[in-house]
Amino acid sequence: MYDQQSPAPLPQVLFSISKRNFKKAVDRNLIRRRCRETYRLNKSALTALPAETRPSYIAFLYLAKEIASYDVIETAMKQSLKKLEKLPPAFLKEQSNS
Repeated sequence: MYDQQSPAPLPQVLFSISKRNFKKAVDRNLIRRRCRETYRLNKSALTALPAETRPSYIAFLYLAKEIASYDVIETAMKQSLKKLEKLPPAFLKEQSNS
């Protein structure tokens, strides 16, 4: 049975790649696959956080105008997850309550 009071083990994640910048679905899917893979390999940084300070939802917006290599996306993902680790717990609680 699912308990509504206990926080999810990991946050739900959204990857958004603009159709305006990448007309072909093949290109959007390539970027989305690279982003998902880098998140999957680096999400352990979030599991190290205490459950009550972990965000419930995370959205990653791909804003570049060209297709980046896997290495570039991985570096950016690591930096983003490090920034999430450094957020104060009060900020995260305010976001989840609204």
